[in-house]
Amino acid sequence: QVQLVESGGGLVQPGGSLRLSCAASEFSLDYYTIGWFRQAPGKEREGVSCISSSDGSTRYADSVKGRFTISRNNTKSAVHLQMNNLTPEDPAVYCSAISAARLCSVRVPSLYGYWDQGTQVTVSS
Repeated sequence: QVQLVESGGGLVQPGGSLRLSCAASEFSLDYYTIGWFRQAPGKEREGVSCISSSDGSTRYADSVKGRFTISRNNTKSAVHLQMNNLTPEDPAVYCSAISAARLCSVRVPSLYGYWDQGTQVTVSS
């Protein structure tokens, strides 16, 4: 059974930073497309960022462009989401997801077959 292990959520003040990490327990993420999604209470799930397996291309939601950065750590077979300048609009449960597709998308959640349980990100002073 595929299990994604996510870490890095928590509480941060507005303007602060957090780094989320995702790794798989049984295999390497190096050859998979990875997406990050978030869902706040009462809101629809939103695609935040993704990184493609084929060429390393990345995509970001307009709401996080310039503040969030997705990257791979091939040494540790992990994917990170660096979140800077967090605002009161960013709190949500953040989930990572795996896709066998070669190119990623933040607009097509159905592209992703395995999802982790998510981690809470809270932004509060």
